[in-house]
Amino acid sequence: MSYLGRLTGTFVLALLMLGMSQPAMAQVNAVKDGWLVMKVHSEMVDEDVLSGSNIDVDVKHGVVTLQGTVPSEAARARALECAKRNDGVKSVVDQLKIAPAHGTNTAAKVDKAEDKMAKAADKSEDKLDKAGDKSASAAKKTGRAIDDGWIKSKIYAQYMADWNTVLNDSDIDIDVSNNMVTLNGTVKSAEARAKAVSIAKGTDGVKGVKDNLKVAAATR
Repeated sequence: MSYLGRLTGTFVLALLMLGMSQPAMAQVNAVKDGWLVMKVHSEMVDEDVLSGSNIDVDVKHGVVTLQGTVPSEAARARALECAKRNDGVKSVVDQLKIAPAHGTNTAAKVDKAEDKMAKAADKSEDKLDKAGDKSASAAKKTGRAIDDGWIKSKIYAQYMADWNTVLNDSDIDIDVSNNMVTLNGTVKSAEARAKAVSIAKGTDGVKGVKDNLKVAAATR
């Protein structure tokens, strides 16, 4: 083969590789964005100051957008910090609004729990001690109240464990209202759909799960 022929062949091969690399790079970006959504939420799970928050995380090409509500300026600052400190995050867009704590049923549950503990104290000091130990253990499990926002972040955090296996290429949007979870978006298989629903149902505080997931070969 002549030098000109080899040069032409090399040029054609380079063009083919360039054409193939763009979709591949796009897929890498999509996977990374989806992973970052889960990672940012996982950073928020144990943040006490975010109790009463209900935050949506959207990521596009490494740019994170935070939407939803937080109860205070301190909570807003912590949410932004949780997003910024992750590798791969290029910038963070703050669209958070300060609003009263989301999910007033949390306070009611606390009041009921206190009443129950008081009655237990009247009956038996031993029962009171056990209830106190149980409460302490629960506090150590998570410093953030189990409300709608916490449930959302907790589910995303659990999805991370299966990101490189059954849930890769998934694009799942989680909505939580009064402890009821709705799953929207796409997954790559029926197995992935079942896994996503199972994780949501097994999360503390979840009363029920509405499955609107669709099975697709791949997601953008």
